Amino acid sequence: MLLFLGTQIGVTQSAAKAQTPVAPTTTTKSICSTQLGTAIDAVINRPLFSRVRWGILVQPLSTGPTLYSRDAQKYFTPASNLKLLTTAAALQQLGANFRIRTSIYQNGNGVLRVVGRGDPSLSDTQLQTLAQQLKQKGITQIQRLIADDSYIQGDIVNPTWQWEDVQSDYGAPVSSFILNQNIFSLKLVPQAVGKSLQVVWTDAGEARQWRTINQSVTVAQNQPSYVNVTRELSGTVLRIQGQLTTNSEPSLIDLPVIDPNYYFLRRFRTALATEKITLGQILVANSGVNQEEIAFVESPTLSELLAETNLNSNNLYAEALLRALAVKKPRVNQTSADVGLEVVKASLTQLGVDPANYILVDGSGLSRRNLVTPEALVQTLRGIARTPTAYIYRASLPVAGKSGTLKGRFQDTPAEGIVQAKTGTLTGAISLSGYMNAPKYEPLVFSIIVNQSEQPATVVRQAIDEIVVLLTQLQRC
Repeated sequence: MLLFLGTQIGVTQSAAKAQTPVAPTTTTKSICSTQLGTAIDAVINRPLFSRVRWGILVQPLSTGPTLYSRDAQKYFTPASNLKLLTTAAALQQLGANFRIRTSIYQNGNGVLRVVGRGDPSLSDTQLQTLAQQLKQKGITQIQRLIADDSYIQGDIVNPTWQWEDVQSDYGAPVSSFILNQNIFSLKLVPQAVGKSLQVVWTDAGEARQWRTINQSVTVAQNQPSYVNVTRELSGTVLRIQGQLTTNSEPSLIDLPVIDPNYYFLRRFRTALATEKITLGQILVANSGVNQEEIAFVESPTLSELLAETNLNSNNLYAEALLRALAVKKPRVNQTSADVGLEVVKASLTQLGVDPANYILVDGSGLSRRNLVTPEALVQTLRGIARTPTAYIYRASLPVAGKSGTLKGRFQDTPAEGIVQAKTGTLTGAISLSGYMNAPKYEPLVFSIIVNQSEQPATVVRQAIDEIVVLLTQLQRC
């Protein structure tokens, strides 16, 4: 039986990225620290939040009494706030200058072995660089190219992720080979009224992997526009439904690749052909001996990878970093992700985070099975702030009203420019945790998580933002 899972374009928001601009209503009054509890309670006790779970913790960054706490030691689904834990561990264990290397080895007799190590930043540009390096070595023909995917072991998608996430670009697979963030693109272009939308592939090689069933239509300009792309769980069939108005802009669709290894090999064949290098047989292997390295590319530094992870809430990067942590610990019959989670736990313990405060099952926060307390997030933020690389970690966070997933929030409010925090969004779960340089108070650290909410995400975010703006008005009395 074919199972079809859909990606609703233009309706469904990316669970990790969607942040709607919200400008909370604020005043410029000051609040004594003793009045903060009453002010926050006035927000969260509104009737529309009567069925919602709030977890909040506000503390001074250095030392001092807790300023506000609401179920701070209870478990919540953190959404992408979990990336704060993953990136903190990665920075502590791997170092700011860590890079992920992709290598090509020459094994003789026209056999080359390319070893992927899970670089999430790898793109066609780097493939072209590898092809050029081979050309410079005098290689014009490759009899056999072996893709060695043994570096990262385990499922390429977390088994606890929901099917709709696995079929969306923000749930792309993670393996030893990651290319173009393991997504492919196509455009749906309106035609004359009554005609099917034209399907334009950006990669002809990818088009050949699919049987496309196009049930879409072009409609008159006064009609609504919507597109629904569904794909068979195991691949091969792509069904396109919906409608776009004539003369409207094309709709760009991003979907995850089915097999990252062979996607990499297909794209590399194209890069080699550009350099007039002929390629014979291709195959995937899970082991082998690497002899002479003759070409390589490296990722940007970890500090740059962290910035992409947290600023843009990139799930793929977070999951790749989790697996990169597995190099710090020998694994015996364990997946790379599971080893990475053990390293995260050990690293957080070193930072002073109580291990009873969280249960982790992935590195990105996309799984609904992650459980984290607001206290764990605050302990992480305070712990990393005491390390020599605290500035790198903090620089990876979005700035209110200025950058990343907070660019459209807090604009023209007292919080603009003085809050650095990580957002989180899943259905029914909204979170925000980070730092604030309070103008009339000492620096603060906070975590706000909302779970089991039936309210629109925009409504919940506005309430969260009101609480954050209240913190900007703190002063000693």
